[in-house]
This record gives sequence, C-alpha cells and structure tokens, in this order.
Amino acid sequence: MARYVDIHPENPQQRLIDQVVDQLRNDALIAYPTDSGYALGCQLGNRDGRDRILRIRELDDKHHFTLMCRDFAQLGQFVHVNNAAFRAIKAATPGPYTFILPATGEVPRRLMHPKKRTVGVRIPTSRLVSALLDTLGEPLLTSTLILPGEDEARTLGWEIKEELDHDVDVVIEAGETVPQPTTVIDWSDDVPEVIRVGAGDPSRFEA
Repeated sequence: MARYVDIHPENPQQRLIDQVVDQLRNDALIAYPTDSGYALGCQLGNRDGRDRILRIRELDDKHHFTLMCRDFAQLGQFVHVNNAAFRAIKAATPGPYTFILPATGEVPRRLMHPKKRTVGVRIPTSRLVSALLDTLGEPLLTSTLILPGEDEARTLGWEIKEELDHDVDVVIEAGETVPQPTTVIDWSDDVPEVIRVGAGDPSRFEA
C-alpha cells in the first residue's frame, strides 16, 4: 500500500519533505502535485521506477520523460543550451514551460528519446516541489499522471491513493491542483518549435 503524506503546498513541512526524499533515495515511485497537476516521479537512477511509470501510463520507450529541475543551474547540468536559448529559457523559468533539449552525458541513455537523444526539462513554480528538489539535490525523473484513456492530469491525491495504491509507494496530498498542461517548446535544433500550447505564453518563443 502507498504511504499517504499530507504536505502544506505553500509552507511545506521539512520533516515530511525529508521523509519523502528518504523514500525516493530507496527507489520509491511517488505521485506528487505540481503546478500543472499531479505527476509520477522517481530518482534518475531508479530503473524500476522508470519502468513502472511506463507501465502505469501504458507508454512505450519513445516517451519523452521530463527532468523536474530545481533551478536553471541544475537544468544546465543535464541539457545542452545554446546561446540563443540561454536567455529565453532563463527568462521564462520558473514557469509553466517544458523544454525539449539535447541531453548531456549526465542523463542515462534509457531516459533519452531513443533516436533524438533529447530529454524534457522544466523548472516549476510550486514551493512544495522546490522543497523536494532542494532536499533531494538532483532532478526528479517525471511524467504527468495521465492514466490510460484520460486526457488530463489527475488533481486529487485521495483519488490517486485509491486507484494506484499498489502501483506507487508514496502519494503526496497538498489540496486540489489544477490540470494546466505546460507549454512545450522543442529546442533540440537551432530554432524553437512550439509543439504544445498550454499555460505558458507561447508567443515569446515564436518567430
């Protein structure tokens, strides 16, 4: 059964954050609230966690995983950001954007797109997620919690606890979230391409 942890979204209790991070370091898969709805997350080196995410969401190996990063400096360790992208991405983060960029050698190959060698990265505005990332000290391998047959991220922790009780190890409750998908920008080439319009203003990345 999954552990159910109630954490304040604006003033997350460090004691509870520490407990969740301890679970993550012991290869737990968590369901956690972000500023765009619930997501599934685990450590980068957690092979089983990655496979469980694919299984829960019924996805194949071509799925673009996202690295949830604490700040721009951490993001820069895991993706290559050219000069053109640097200022634009830094100005837009933290915020409701996901950027697809070429991965560095810090990213395990199994987490990259198999042909493009890219990975998604984002820096959220959520204080709870920031506290998790600060304590963990590395990005969270993340995928939006959209179950098969659905088209929006889950928003209620107690529903997730009921449905995925034997599929995840921890469910974080922090009140109802809003399923606002991020705007996705593919910057794997020299020119950015908006591939999904979401909560973030796409005009700043359009020619």
